[in-house]
Amino acid sequence: MPKASQSRQVVCDVLMAVTVNGAYANLALPAALDHSTLDARDRAFVTELVYGSLRAQGELDAVLAEATRRDVATLDPEAAVLLRMGAYQVLRMRVESHAAVHESVDLAKRNGLHRISGLVNAVLRAVATQPAEHWERVISQSTTSLVSHPAWIVREIERALGECTATEELTSALEAHNVAPRVTLCHLPGLSTRPAEGHTPYSPLGTRLDGGDPGTVAGVAEKTVRVQDEGSQLAALALTRFAPLEEHDTLWDMCAGPGGKTAILASEAGAVGASVLATEISPHRAGLVKDSTSAIVASFPDLLTVEVGDAGDPRRDTFNRILLDAPCSGLGALRRRPEARWVKSPDILAGLVSIQENLLRSGLDSLKPGGVLAYVTCSPVVDETTGIIQRVLGDRGDVEVLDTPAVLQSIVDTPIQGHERGRAVQLWTHRHGTDAMFIQLLRRLPSVG
Repeated sequence: MPKASQSRQVVCDVLMAVTVNGAYANLALPAALDHSTLDARDRAFVTELVYGSLRAQGELDAVLAEATRRDVATLDPEAAVLLRMGAYQVLRMRVESHAAVHESVDLAKRNGLHRISGLVNAVLRAVATQPAEHWERVISQSTTSLVSHPAWIVREIERALGECTATEELTSALEAHNVAPRVTLCHLPGLSTRPAEGHTPYSPLGTRLDGGDPGTVAGVAEKTVRVQDEGSQLAALALTRFAPLEEHDTLWDMCAGPGGKTAILASEAGAVGASVLATEISPHRAGLVKDSTSAIVASFPDLLTVEVGDAGDPRRDTFNRILLDAPCSGLGALRRRPEARWVKSPDILAGLVSIQENLLRSGLDSLKPGGVLAYVTCSPVVDETTGIIQRVLGDRGDVEVLDTPAVLQSIVDTPIQGHERGRAVQLWTHRHGTDAMFIQLLRRLPSVG
């Protein structure tokens, strides 16, 4: 099979796994590439076509709806995948139109989809016939998406930006989700020394790679260096560094999987003799936590306990510091999982908010008087962030809201701007180059009398 056909077959297989079986592109794609014999150039082509067509699905569907005179949702999944692949090549990549059409039709036939090969041929020829300006007008007139985001996500992002007095940045915020993130590494303190070059702008633990396989970086295989977004690093450091950790401090990571933030908490705690409990409701994800922290446990055997359990059950008056990285919609990390925007629906929010509220109440009850909890989500959605804080704190007088933007400013390598959301921190991809992390520090007030 020619390399061009092999490349497109890999793309088709990954997109079908995502579209039909609900696979995660960021897991399915690397696995598919590892099993291929493609060279670096072809792997780059595959990566661009997979992630690009997923990110641009809303725009592509507007084009295809015009070309077919029908809703793309009414097409067979196989036809939708092949048409999106072909249309993306015609409209967004440096692929000759005739090659995109021919390869798409050939791909349909090679996969036993002869019944739709004529449809693929006709539709992609129609797309290729019209100038790019025509399709840009079609996309701009679409009411189903903006900058390739569903309307409901656009509303949620705009609402969150409003709390940061930045609604005029909506287009920039959405466009940032359509740009592939650079690989960011976290050098665990006490276990790895951060190189002199390639520092992230804010995290004192972070570096960025210009390219290549992060698995080849010294320390990654040994688990002393981790692939981790800078915003995630800052969320953990806000808890460990708002004030110095002390010997005998007890820390609780309530929703620990897959273990990236746990690794930072544990490495910081190990330096002073503090201890960490990591709780994860999923046995599989608890296993990931153990794997993520194996290098730390090797150096400090009694430092960390990982348990499978429900953090919604409070451990009253037990911990000095708690990290609640709450299960959330993940709308702050759409650049990493481009298919998520088309899979998720607004219906998920109500269930998530209920879980988040229960976990936050449990966490606050589990703090010792004077202890501090960091409430964190990888989502800027109001209902999951400031809304949760207001609702939970509205019926209790034993908690104060700390000035988290000031705390973060005291931690970062270089001054950070535009991170304030009242007394909470809201990182933005378009402003800070991180996932859109929300961070709020809360202190349980000492008992009176």
